[in-house]
Amino acid sequence: MAPSTSLRTLYRLVDVVPNRDGMRAALDHEQLASLDAEFHDAHHERLPVPWLFLSAGIEKEKAAWCDEIARTTGCDVSERVRRTAALLMLAVDGEVYAIGYDQGHRLIPDRLKDRRFGLRYAARQVDPLQVRGLIAHTMGEARTDIALVPGGTSVTRFGVREHQQFVTSLRGVLQSNGLTRAQSGRGVTVSVEGGAGLRLPLGIEPADLVANIREIARVCRDDSPDPALEFVEHITPVKDTATLALLEQELEAALGDPADGRITLGVPGDHWTYYQAAGAVQLRIDGCGVTTGEAFELDHVLDRLRTRPAGGRLAALRRSTVTLYRHHRAAHEDRLVATPLLRWIEAGISLGERRFLLMDCEWYEIGARYLAAIKDTVTRLINRPPSVELPAWERGEKEDLYNESVARMGDGYVCLDRKNVGNPLKAGNEVEICDVLTPDNTLVLVKRAHRSGPLSHLFSQGLVAVQMLKESAEVRAQFARKVFEQSRGRRIMPLDFVPRRLVFGILLKDGTEELTPETLFPFSQVTLVETAKTLRSWGVEVEVVGIRAAPSQTPRAA
Repeated sequence: MAPSTSLRTLYRLVDVVPNRDGMRAALDHEQLASLDAEFHDAHHERLPVPWLFLSAGIEKEKAAWCDEIARTTGCDVSERVRRTAALLMLAVDGEVYAIGYDQGHRLIPDRLKDRRFGLRYAARQVDPLQVRGLIAHTMGEARTDIALVPGGTSVTRFGVREHQQFVTSLRGVLQSNGLTRAQSGRGVTVSVEGGAGLRLPLGIEPADLVANIREIARVCRDDSPDPALEFVEHITPVKDTATLALLEQELEAALGDPADGRITLGVPGDHWTYYQAAGAVQLRIDGCGVTTGEAFELDHVLDRLRTRPAGGRLAALRRSTVTLYRHHRAAHEDRLVATPLLRWIEAGISLGERRFLLMDCEWYEIGARYLAAIKDTVTRLINRPPSVELPAWERGEKEDLYNESVARMGDGYVCLDRKNVGNPLKAGNEVEICDVLTPDNTLVLVKRAHRSGPLSHLFSQGLVAVQMLKESAEVRAQFARKVFEQSRGRRIMPLDFVPRRLVFGILLKDGTEELTPETLFPFSQVTLVETAKTLRSWGVEVEVVGIRAAPSQTPRAA
């Protein structure tokens, strides 16, 4: 049976009139002429929407390696290379989409791509427990982190710093969806990679393909991101025209100043594969002055722009291009991709107390949604159903007696309050791993707090305890021994034990206030969120349990 789907990359195009003439006009006709591209009109009625299809052959009379091997071995060879390129454009419900076949994606002008389209869909449809890859850019550092987990894992294991990193690509397993591949049978695992484009199995039959595009558009338009993946959209683009004008004025001035670190090089997120494969980089500054080398020389670009008259530097930058070539000879047939030079420039600009970042031709405000995101995270941590029901804390009761009462909740609980292990970093120093160990090996750390200081200590203790268990065989052995002793031999811990869950139990102000996102001290909210992110990146789930107060009674029996 012929397959019903094919793995393709779908792009959403912007500023293209959604009809056949508009799609044709949007293409780079100089490029198409150089390839002798052919437009096809046959069977135009098969697709129920306006569409445009073209194909071309990319031929090389002689492979790039032929001359090199002749110099190395003396063997005179001349092998031809031929690749194909085809592009299908469709206008669906007033929006234009494009699919490249073989090298056809190179026929899509870069300026037309909606560079967050695929990422928007992935953030709404990828299973956050089955993320297989992620590319994140650290703002202001010109640094890109690429992490791949072929088998899939929780997104928290990638350790993305939500308000310091900008996710440009997300790869993972789709949750339930209405695409053709998912409808073909139960148990079918469908993978997706979302960045500028959206790579996933798309229907081959005309009706299936159009239906898939409509479903993808619906998800992007109507659905909200999965809560575990909503950080993908935390970075706020600047849309205010007055602010944008001020930012461009500041960038124009910065381009005329000596290099001070505000302007850096950043590889466009959707061009990493090309950049890694490139044997030559060609810079064309302001339409002239071509420079070709092995790498992108930012200093050369800035030096050239600095010589332009004031008021014309940013315009010159906008007219400049970067072209990547597979081979150092930089012949036309070796071209990988050509993009505006501005896409390779990052700039950090401040307007008073506000900080902004130019990345991939768009301005973003750093920290604009930070406080709202902190509150959202704290709300999720506090309001989630607890895995451990902690008893009421009697007024005036000391912490050690309370921990003993927790350990008496059932079989398998072990009180480890002040049952410390040696600190391998400093002789004579000790580390408390937890106050109570539950039957399922959850670490419980408890604190009564009238101010933020004790809670900062509590969160720090959780980080240190988990890190020591992760990194020190000596600490794991000591901890197992303490558990064995305190349980009177009833609990035997694995010698390679590393926790999978940690519970912070908090009594706020002797129970005079219920623990909520509003009553938790502001400084403690920030510390808690950063602690939870770090622990989750280590594979440890965090819970926060508010402890209620009970009236003073006779001291609990031992």
